Parts: sequence; C-alpha cells; structure tokens
Amino acid sequence: MQEIIESAWNDRSLLQNWEVKKAIREVIAALDAGELRVAEPLPAEASGEGGWITHEWIKKAVLLYFPIQEMQTIEVGPFEYHDKIPLKKGYAEKGVRVVPQALARFGSFIEKGAILMPSYVNIGARVGSGTMVDTWATVGSCAQIGRNVHLAGGVGIGGVLEPPQATPTIIEDECFIGSRCIVVEGVRVEREAVLGANVVLTQSTHIIDVTGTEPVILKGRVPARSVVIPGTYTKKFPAGEYQVACALIIGQRKESTDKKVSLNDALRDYQVSG
Repeated sequence: MQEIIESAWNDRSLLQNWEVKKAIREVIAALDAGELRVAEPLPAEASGEGGWITHEWIKKAVLLYFPIQEMQTIEVGPFEYHDKIPLKKGYAEKGVRVVPQALARFGSFIEKGAILMPSYVNIGARVGSGTMVDTWATVGSCAQIGRNVHLAGGVGIGGVLEPPQATPTIIEDECFIGSRCIVVEGVRVEREAVLGANVVLTQSTHIIDVTGTEPVILKGRVPARSVVIPGTYTKKFPAGEYQVACALIIGQRKESTDKKVSLNDALRDYQVSG
C-alpha cells in the first residue's frame, strides 16, 4: 500500500485508478481500527530520549482521501450534515463511551475505555484508553493523545496534516491539559505533564523553566512531569517594549505519589487552575 500511496502522491492522475482508491481507503480503514497510526513512540534506546516517528506515507493517504471522496448527506436523528468523510460508528462494540453531541470522523481511532464528552475528534487522530475528551474539546487531524489523559473543557489540540513529514501534535500518557488550553503546530507534551488553564503552546512559544536560579527556554516540547502555567515576558519592538505570552514551568509532579493524587497535589501545591 505504501508504494501505491507514494506513486499517487507524486502523480495525482493515478487517483482515477480503482486500485489506488482501494489502497487509500484501506489505509483510512486501518487507521480507524487502530491497525495503523500516523505517528508512534520510539523506544528510548532507539531515539535516545523516547522520541516519536511520523509515517509520512500514512499522512499522504489521509490527504489523498479527500479528493477521492464525494460529498454526501449524513443524517443523525434530527441533525443533518454534508461532508466527504463519514462519522465513526460501532462505539458499543469498541467499548467507548460517547455522550450525545460528541463527533469523531471515520479514520480516527478511539481506544477501548476512552470517554468522549460533547467534543470533536478529526480523521487520523488517536485517543488512548482511559482518556477523557471533555466538553467542547477538539482533537485535530492526526493528533496523538495518549492513555489516561484528561483534555479539560474547551481544550484545542491542533491538527497537523501538511507538510506530510511534520510531526503531529502529541500529548503523551497520563497528562492533564487544563481548561481552554491550546496546543498546536506539532508541540509535544511529554508524559505526566500538567498544563494549567489557558496555556497556549505553539512551535514559537517560549516554554520557560523558572524552577532554577536562571531561566531555561524550551520550544516545541514540555518535559515529562512538568507543571506549566501561562505567563508573559518582555520583548522589545521598534514601537517599544511589550509583554509577550509564554508558558512557565513552575515545578514537577512527584513520581513517588500515585498519579491521580499527584495531579491533585500539583494543582493545589502550585495554585494552578485546571
């Protein structure tokens, strides 16, 4: 399938070929079933620090899926939609709890034990077991959400489709993402990290560790077990000095404490709003 997808990516006229369409749809079906995934973690010994690998050809299949699909009317009770991508089905047999008004597109994978409150999960995304996607939270295309994660109300996890080699937005296992947080542009939040309410992370956002005697600036990655709150720093412009949004690492979750208790302690000890 990979060879067929790569050929069609380089020559779009091949999208008229029945075998090419079949291969694209098989990739999307495999994503939907969790048999394939757009990105996956590497073992620590392979990456040095437990990095991730992105499968470009699978992202290309997602992008090629749109032009071969036809618009259709989708009716769900009194609601009507008009789109190219069908909605995900069969939640009972998948062991997924889905509250009314939650929507997940076909081609996303929701692992057994996950909970979808009224929310949205886009094609290519993956949501792990034990994770709650809370009310009005959105999980963008190809985003990877780990196990036992809490995406609180109104969280926006951005989708990353193009370029195909770009790493999707990643939230690793056991993280807590507070209300109205925004994590986009392929930012990676490592395991057990806690983002307080309203933290905004892009690839250019300064993530500043202020726990030591000198600030340490990171970009695009929140280290494991970090407790993060929104902040600002002063930046000079031709018109003067102004405050620019950033994220502040103010502490660490304790490994010695049970994860759920540790989360509550982190929010309480550092006076972080969730």
